Amino acid sequence: MLVRRIARPLLAAPFVYGGISTLRKPQDRVPGARPVVEKLADAADKQLPVEVPKDVEQWVKVDAAVKVAAGSLFALNKMPRLTALVLSASIVPTTLAGHRFWEHDDPTERFGQISNFLKNAGILGGLLLAAVDTEGRPSVGYRARRSARAAAAATEHGFEKASKRAAKAQKKAEKKLKKARR
Repeated sequence: MLVRRIARPLLAAPFVYGGISTLRKPQDRVPGARPVVEKLADAADKQLPVEVPKDVEQWVKVDAAVKVAAGSLFALNKMPRLTALVLSASIVPTTLAGHRFWEHDDPTERFGQISNFLKNAGILGGLLLAAVDTEGRPSVGYRARRSARAAAAATEHGFEKASKRAAKAQKKAEKKLKKARR
């Protein structure tokens, strides 16, 4: 559909542009990302058996690379549902790190941060819609349930046929046995 061909590149553009910009100069994003990375790394260290790297600049670069790769694939309509999910997962920590409006006292700065926070929330909504968009085709779950029902029906039908054949063979064997006894 034409709308999808236009909408996907438009939705992906901020990710690709922002990712490239961040890869060129990651130091600008490190101060904002530090609190989020530290919280995530501490939580991961408690849950995982391995130690998670705490180099904030490395995490910023990885996030930027993910945005460029997933954004490019999404814009090109390659694996759109998966890439929309990846971008959705990527935008949450970015928004929490970059638009911490609750930390600003200046009304002008606070308004700017709230606007960007809500813009990212809107983009997240669009990505979530894209992640569930089946382009008019039935979902995988629907197709799996339908296939399971068809398999169950075929198995039941096969069982009924086999039961009828077995009953017929048993009757035939009983007739032969009666003839043999006479």
